[in-house]
Amino acid sequence: MLKPLVSQKVTDGAVLQAVARAMADLRRGMPVLLQAPGETALILAAEQANDPALARLAALAGAAPMLLLTGHRAMALGLTPTQPSAAAMALRLDDISAATVIELADPVSGGPDSAKIDRPIAQATGSLAAAAIDLNKLARLLPAAVIAPVTPNPADPAAWAAAHDILSLGAADVEEYRFAGARSLTRVAEARLPLAQAENSRIIAFRPDDGGIEHLALVIGEPRADAPVLIRLHSECFTGDLLGSLRCDCGDQLHGAIEAIAKAGAGVLLYLAQEGRGIGLVNKLRAYNLQDRGADTAEANEQLGFDADERIYLPAAEMLRQLGFQRVRLLTNNPHKVAALARCGIAVDERVPHAFPSNGHNAFYLATKAARFGHEF
Repeated sequence: MLKPLVSQKVTDGAVLQAVARAMADLRRGMPVLLQAPGETALILAAEQANDPALARLAALAGAAPMLLLTGHRAMALGLTPTQPSAAAMALRLDDISAATVIELADPVSGGPDSAKIDRPIAQATGSLAAAAIDLNKLARLLPAAVIAPVTPNPADPAAWAAAHDILSLGAADVEEYRFAGARSLTRVAEARLPLAQAENSRIIAFRPDDGGIEHLALVIGEPRADAPVLIRLHSECFTGDLLGSLRCDCGDQLHGAIEAIAKAGAGVLLYLAQEGRGIGLVNKLRAYNLQDRGADTAEANEQLGFDADERIYLPAAEMLRQLGFQRVRLLTNNPHKVAALARCGIAVDERVPHAFPSNGHNAFYLATKAARFGHEF
């Protein structure tokens, strides 16, 4: 269930700062200390692992590291019969090298023969394990982490981390981050932006308080706040929107939405910073590689360890509220968007179909959207 987006918390600024710094450290291959009541552990991004880093992690923690994988990734490796919804599965590393850790985390790296991984894997149920996976997702890394419980558990984890020059944060902060980020969105710049398809347009940039990537609102014409406004929620697609990739229909949907809103007289297109259904551009390129090996778009995301669709619509709802719109007519073929936006407090009066013919390269992709995601074309 989604948490309410209202009731600003005084802790939002601290949450955003701590998680943003932790994401940066993981992307640089640095360890981070995660805390929860009664437990503390060091984590390292699996795709950034190397043998010296693994040895240092074990020495600092005083315990053998384990590899955390999602249920989806573990099933793709044939390591477990668990349900794919399992947040984290733990695999003892012992003498496993960093190269093998990377191969276990990344199917595009070549991948080991899973039959050689003969040690048990079990579901990790603690809040630290789930937070470690989620923190890697937030950092747009692969959802896999090396984790080592600090033994003995320090009486003052923050002081222990500071003494070892390591950033520490609470698992609860990771869970709260998306809500805090959406609540903190602020209009930072806007300008008139005449377009070939809609000359009377302006663009507005919204930035979260952690200084993260901006979301954009394209306001076409003069939409009225006292009537349902025609909108499109468009997740950024560098390959389709900018390069004109034929693998997807994103470019058609983007320009088609601008044209449809202009023809209607007024409306809003929200350009959301959640590439590749929320997994990020680098991971989307990995997914493309898996699709070229025969996976569909949902299977490729799952083989990487993600859910088939990782997008959230809390930022979209907050942007609409700040623009003064509470009721919308939504340009989409995706019923999930309708339901997700409604759960975020925006009333969707109508789903407006938004389909385009295939181009010969994306027919399988469109069929997958219908079969796996329930899109209505």
